[in-house]
Amino acid sequence: MIEQDQMPGFVESLNGLPSVWNTPFFETGYVTALAQGGLMLVTGEDAATFLHNQLSNDVEHLTSEVARRAAYCTAKGRMLASLLYWKTDEGIVVQLPNELLPTIQKRLSMFVLRAKVKIADMSKSQVTFAIGGAQSIAAISAWFPELPSAENTTISNGYGTLIRFHSEHQADRYQWICPKQQAEHIWKKLTETLQPTNPRDWQLAEIKAGIPCVTARTQEKFVPQMINFELIGGVNFRKGCYPGQEIVARSQYLGKLKRRMALATIQASGLTESIELFKEDNPEQPCGMIVNVASIDDNNSLALVEMSLADQEHGGVHCGTVDGPLVQLLPLPYEITDITR
Repeated sequence: MIEQDQMPGFVESLNGLPSVWNTPFFETGYVTALAQGGLMLVTGEDAATFLHNQLSNDVEHLTSEVARRAAYCTAKGRMLASLLYWKTDEGIVVQLPNELLPTIQKRLSMFVLRAKVKIADMSKSQVTFAIGGAQSIAAISAWFPELPSAENTTISNGYGTLIRFHSEHQADRYQWICPKQQAEHIWKKLTETLQPTNPRDWQLAEIKAGIPCVTARTQEKFVPQMINFELIGGVNFRKGCYPGQEIVARSQYLGKLKRRMALATIQASGLTESIELFKEDNPEQPCGMIVNVASIDDNNSLALVEMSLADQEHGGVHCGTVDGPLVQLLPLPYEITDITR
């Protein structure tokens, strides 16, 4: 974890800020900083090949204009981490939750062997801004006159890397990974135009976009397709082998996948990942679990939940116990489909 005294001073107060979710600021313009976001830098002439052989997506053909998602799996195809990665002049940057970074870095390092690869934690030298809303383009154009052209594209310069995120039915969203020494000045200028907000608002936006994040509570719980990871560009079925590739491919091509992730509201707050879900007609056996969740207000949460497709069709799902808070399923912003057909 990044200690607070290692981060710029403004980060300390962000968790105490009110949410702008469901307020005009969320559409007009907001900014926060993601202190929980970890960053690894993978360098060396074999960096791309090494990661290509470890992750569920293509790394060898990665260009400096694209950010991609990938799963890092066990040999049984279960996700240890959900990653976002992109290429800079320094190497390949990999983003994942801070709580997972030490163990994932250690595990990857075990497989380096004789490859010319170095894996370093660069979290303490960077600050990740999360920016959204109609005014976001004007706010960041002083540093990035040219913006990323589409979802999951990037622009890098001396001020860091700007990544454009999914924005269907939402205002534009960006992450800006900038050098720590520039962060205080950038924050001051950004907040002249954009409303500072709680980091939870970014998490709510990611949940609404149907973008899952594996945490310590949900490691090894899911094959990628169980949380729709191939639908958001996180699995390449045409690339070579990687840990768990046979299981992931078998799930896809043999039609064995009976479980999927859905978007939902839950009539409760203060929930956490991995809480089990129950059907009214089967109180003894959980039918799924929470993948990611964030409180909307004191009485409601927005969540991504994983459960069987059959149970999703019939409703009557509750959180924690069979008489717990009601789970109300909502449409995802993308279609559940077989991308290999």
